[in-house]
Amino acid sequence: MRIPIIILAICFASSLAAFARKEETLAELITRAGSSKLEDRPRLYTEIARRQVKAADQLYSEGKPEEGRVAVSDVVQYSDKARDAATQSGKKLKDTEIAVRKMVARLRDIKRTLAFEYQAPVQEAVDHLELVRTELLSQMFGKKENK
Repeated sequence: MRIPIIILAICFASSLAAFARKEETLAELITRAGSSKLEDRPRLYTEIARRQVKAADQLYSEGKPEEGRVAVSDVVQYSDKARDAATQSGKKLKDTEIAVRKMVARLRDIKRTLAFEYQAPVQEAVDHLELVRTELLSQMFGKKENK
């Protein structure tokens, strides 16, 4: 009877340790993404871009449009890196496309809340990310060359 309790206690303690691990900062995530294996980069770069979408939303809400524009620029930059890594590795194409689609939807929502003079950079990012999605979809479903 004691062995199952001990095993249960060990499992509980290890799960607490996993939850206690703090989330990486953006700078740590960027560093890790740059030095990770190619097949891991799409996920890491999309996570960076996703965090920057969230940061842009918060910055625009706080009345900091310049910082929000910089965050939106980062979204484009890291989405491009995610697309490139997914295309080069041939892995995580679908996951990357889904993540980019969600970011496009969120950026469109953000744009609707902004004054007209702040909307252009967000719309440019949306347009660019739609191209990224198209490229990913073409990579997934485009014609394959016969060898």
